Amino acid sequence: MPSIDPRIKLRHLSCFIETNRQGGVLPAAEALGLTQPAVSKSLAELEVILGVALFDRSRRKLALTDFGALFLRHANAAIGALRQGIDSVSAARSADAVVRLGALPTVEVEVVPQAVARFSAGPLACRVHVESGPSPHLLSLLRAGAIDFVVGRMPAPEVMAGLSFEHLYSEPLVLAVRPGHPLLGDPEPILRTIEPFPALVPPREAIIRPTVESILLAAGIARLPREIETVSNSFSRAYALLTDAVWFISRSVVAADLETGALVALPVDMTASFGAIGITTRGGSELDLPTAALVASVREVVENR
Repeated sequence: MPSIDPRIKLRHLSCFIETNRQGGVLPAAEALGLTQPAVSKSLAELEVILGVALFDRSRRKLALTDFGALFLRHANAAIGALRQGIDSVSAARSADAVVRLGALPTVEVEVVPQAVARFSAGPLACRVHVESGPSPHLLSLLRAGAIDFVVGRMPAPEVMAGLSFEHLYSEPLVLAVRPGHPLLGDPEPILRTIEPFPALVPPREAIIRPTVESILLAAGIARLPREIETVSNSFSRAYALLTDAVWFISRSVVAADLETGALVALPVDMTASFGAIGITTRGGSELDLPTAALVASVREVVENR
């Protein structure tokens, strides 16, 4: 991209726009709090830099030339963009600034806490509101403007109208059980072997429910007879540790428990359950500075995982 001629200053644009608005150099000088010679000098310098006449001075009242009318549109846009930038910075520094994000269970244990901590230590830190819940709830809030973006599994294509998704990484579901679970004695368990046991699964409106149903059907399981539906990670963890339940859950949710051995992943092939994790925003919306900074923190946390 060609660089802007460094000789063009803000005063050149201000004098040009105000002279056109006021219809003359003298009233423009009065509006800007400058002398008439100072305004005339700025206009002359701008015309030299551009190499064209911006005003037709042959008339009693100054009028724009064709070049002047063309340049005016862009000068107004430049000043308008600068004003918006100043307003945005002012709003970002305001004590009332707040970023509202939705966190699906997939990321509310690991990615989102780290991202919020990183953002809160940065220069654009402000109040953060984290909303959790199933995907339909969060997407409804996103569409209504009640939250600024959602982090988690990609929504189904049929609900993505008007939304935009940025893919960050992919991860599978796991079947988490307590240490000593009977199925851990099977050296090569298959999905069919979980049928006699209680199963902790997402409710029908949850974003990973279709994935769970697909892998069950592929294994010849039309329905789990001892199904417990819940979106509560704390309840599911406690119940899985208390009983022989099998917990269908995204790997990142239980990553710490798997690492310490508090929970164990059944060695069942879950390749088909891989899903895209990322950031969902309203299509075409422009994020303000604090929101963009928190989104950037989410990206950085994922990159450093």
